[in-house]
Amino acid sequence: MAISVYIPTPFRKLTGDRQHVEAVGADVAEVLADVDRQYPGFRGLVFGSGGDVPAHINIYVNRQEIASLDGIATKVHDGDEVAVIPAMAGGAGDASAPDGRRRVGALTPDQVNRYSRHIIMPQVGPSGQRKIMESSVLIIGAGGLGSPIAVYLALAGIGKIGIVDFDTVDISNLQRQILHQDDDIGKPKAISAKETINAYNPDVEVVTHQVPITSDNAFEIIAPYDYVINGADNFAARYLVNDACYFLKKPLIDGSILLFDGQVTVYLPGQGCYRCLYPSPPPPGLVPSCAEAGVLGALCGTVGTIQATEVLKLILGVGDSLQGRLLLYDALAMEFRQVRIRRDPDCVLCGDHPTVTGLIDYDAFCGGAFGHTNEEEQKAAEAAAREKAKV
Repeated sequence: MAISVYIPTPFRKLTGDRQHVEAVGADVAEVLADVDRQYPGFRGLVFGSGGDVPAHINIYVNRQEIASLDGIATKVHDGDEVAVIPAMAGGAGDASAPDGRRRVGALTPDQVNRYSRHIIMPQVGPSGQRKIMESSVLIIGAGGLGSPIAVYLALAGIGKIGIVDFDTVDISNLQRQILHQDDDIGKPKAISAKETINAYNPDVEVVTHQVPITSDNAFEIIAPYDYVINGADNFAARYLVNDACYFLKKPLIDGSILLFDGQVTVYLPGQGCYRCLYPSPPPPGLVPSCAEAGVLGALCGTVGTIQATEVLKLILGVGDSLQGRLLLYDALAMEFRQVRIRRDPDCVLCGDHPTVTGLIDYDAFCGGAFGHTNEEEQKAAEAAAREKAKV
């Protein structure tokens, strides 16, 4: 009977870089013995010098750990998959990983089951899932964009998710912000987000930052994370997060929405920034906010999910990111377009002769109308919209 055997990356030097090989046998022991016959030395990698599976190796049959079955005597059948999953090397001495980054060893049976649809993907596999689980992402805003981003990254297994939001849940948020429910009205959004994320996946570490992000605290908030996703609802925060990510050399996944339109792009360290695309903000009042003009609720899901997808691609090192491209989504026409964007050599931040060499007063830079001090005005606009709806 033909059994598919998953070969982990560290062992593929024996199999000619094959991810899966075919083997025959009535149980796990016979299947592994057949792999060893085809690729001498394989058994030694799995069992070492002993006859028992060592603690740093997990073996699964159809994503169920054999320790919970009959061990290496577990019977297999035609079409089954046997996966050999070793613990990954790399402890505190691994210079390629940031200090303090969590390490993930062999996946537990529950994790294999939870992430099985990732693990069976050749672009992900067990090693890719570990990368996801070892990564940390900071989300600016727990609103329309932050909601789908947070949910899908939590479901994917991101190890640590930071939430920056100091607002409270309002009934008008529930039209689009899926992190929050009716019972959360009046609750801090960051706390509501943490509860929802952990309801989906209790293994995710959620760090809440219940403060406005400012020039005084941006470095402190952003520095511990591997990736930053901008879902801010004002220009001051967009320029601030862009500049801080540039100085800290953090990948930034930027998205924005209004009415039926969305935009997404990726800024990688040294390859352009938000200021290259938009050197200065629009004059105050020229571009309305979502509170003033509205936004289709489902649009948030589309754009936010694209942002989450871009983060996962960067973590896994697969595909082509949106770096150098601005994705434009017109929901009314149901049309996606792309335009090329490039690093501007004259950019005041990342150009050849920068004049912005530190964080500035972003409320003043944006004319004062887009900063977090506009929260009361935003709520007033929402209240006006509700009154208009009664007419």
